[in-house]
Amino acid sequence: MRRRQSSVVESGGLMDKWKGKNQPSRMCLIASLSALFWLGLFCFHFSVLGGGSVALDTSPQLLQASFNGDSSNPEIEIGLEREAMVDNSSKHETPDPVQPTDENLPPPTYPFMRALRTIDNKSDPCGGRYIYVHDLPPRFNSDMLKECKTLSLWTNMCKFTTNGGLGPPLDNTDGVFSNTGWYATNQFAVDVIFANRMKQYECLTKDSSLAAAIFVPFYAGFDVARYLWGHNISTRDSASLALVDWLVKRPEWSIMGGKDHFLVAGRITWDFRRLTDQESDWGNKLLFLPAAKNMSMLVVESSPWNANDYGIPYPTYFHPARDDDVIIWQERMRKLDRKNLFCFAGAPRPDNLKSIRGQIIEQCKNSKVGKLLECDLGESKCHSPSSIMQMFQSSLFCLQPQGDSYTRRSAFDSMLAGCIPVFFHPGSAYTQYTWHLPRNYSEYSVFIPEDDVRRNISIEERLGRISKERVKEMRENVINLIPQLIYADPRSKLETLKDAFDVAVDAVIDKVTKLRKDVIKGRKDDDFIEELSWKYALLDEVEATGPHEWDPYFSKPKKDGKSVSNS
Repeated sequence: MRRRQSSVVESGGLMDKWKGKNQPSRMCLIASLSALFWLGLFCFHFSVLGGGSVALDTSPQLLQASFNGDSSNPEIEIGLEREAMVDNSSKHETPDPVQPTDENLPPPTYPFMRALRTIDNKSDPCGGRYIYVHDLPPRFNSDMLKECKTLSLWTNMCKFTTNGGLGPPLDNTDGVFSNTGWYATNQFAVDVIFANRMKQYECLTKDSSLAAAIFVPFYAGFDVARYLWGHNISTRDSASLALVDWLVKRPEWSIMGGKDHFLVAGRITWDFRRLTDQESDWGNKLLFLPAAKNMSMLVVESSPWNANDYGIPYPTYFHPARDDDVIIWQERMRKLDRKNLFCFAGAPRPDNLKSIRGQIIEQCKNSKVGKLLECDLGESKCHSPSSIMQMFQSSLFCLQPQGDSYTRRSAFDSMLAGCIPVFFHPGSAYTQYTWHLPRNYSEYSVFIPEDDVRRNISIEERLGRISKERVKEMRENVINLIPQLIYADPRSKLETLKDAFDVAVDAVIDKVTKLRKDVIKGRKDDDFIEELSWKYALLDEVEATGPHEWDPYFSKPKKDGKSVSNS
């Protein structure tokens, strides 16, 4: 009995010892097994039932922390957040992400976006109209004026560059002009007149990112004129090449590759379109330089077949400083008694077999209602602004045939006098000055084809058939055009009227703005035919590629299968 009791006691003692010493270890074992069980269950749930797309963090640190029951560990909190996310995703199906398309991509941004946004700022009177002017080295402009005697082989240009490019004031002893605003302006002086007018432009900016267009004050006309005779092509091209080299290095150029740049040259486009590098070929090659093809060049005569030049009016003798000067002049032209049916001021071109000037001069001489001012070499009344304007003011129609090129300054002098111009070639006005003259040429002029004159049709008879009422309407239209055909005094600015400068600047801004909007919308001119440039300026884009009554006037002769200019 004692032994059995003893064994019981011993066994009871062992039990007590086990209970007292090994109970905590047993609890840890149970907790670890429980944690491993739930961990395995979670892994099975997420990897098998949930698709296994989310990996749990099973690093030793996290496992040890979970075993120790330490919920303050930040890694545990991260793990719990992951579990909550996965659990939530298992309850709610997530659709596949939307693939990006052209429609939902954000619109691209361009450096000129800031300039475009100014258009919508109604509180800014210059919104969408800012002009930035390059500060060119003086060799490209002012230095030429210091050497004014070299600007022309035949004329001393020094007096014509005075008064902001207007030349000396005209004496009004004959009473033909107004008392103020009249100057002996040279027909090739637009370079300096335009540059000085730009100084008075009300929306100049020194921040090029705001600019609707960028002006390059290079006196291109003066530059080419001084080297047209007796100089090699290297000399003729020197300033143009240097200008382009200077421009392309400017940050403003990189914005649009120069397509927002424009410059002005007071000469005809053919002076800047030398076709070859032969010394005997005419002019320089400014307008054929790759960089210059991106810029817009404003010239007094443009090419029908090229897209990088635009015609602007020749300067007249009238440069008003106030609106009233213009209005008073217009009213005076309305009241004049015009005794001549038509007139012509010019010289024959005996060396040009295609010229119709000889026939026109003969018809003027043989007509009792025609007036002729012959301009042969040497001194003549054609060199007197007073004589020219007096004849124009006394005539209903002023004949304007081609000269050495398509255009003549005389066309603008005659319209300034309220005389209805008569053109014989569409390149003399209609395809040239599309910014300044109405598209419907019959509103302000008469067109008589050159071939009709060659067939000896009577100009007097053709003009005499136009009714007095129609003549009065056309003359009124011409007089109303006067403000936009003249250049105001560059030392001032007209108050409300827009002059030729204003019209040209507005047109350049419209052109650049449209181009920028096309870039944003991804529109391209891949179908543009440059040789039909004269059509695009007058017609809608679709119509421009079709047949036109003036096609024969601008057909280009072929050479080796390629079109070449016939000027």
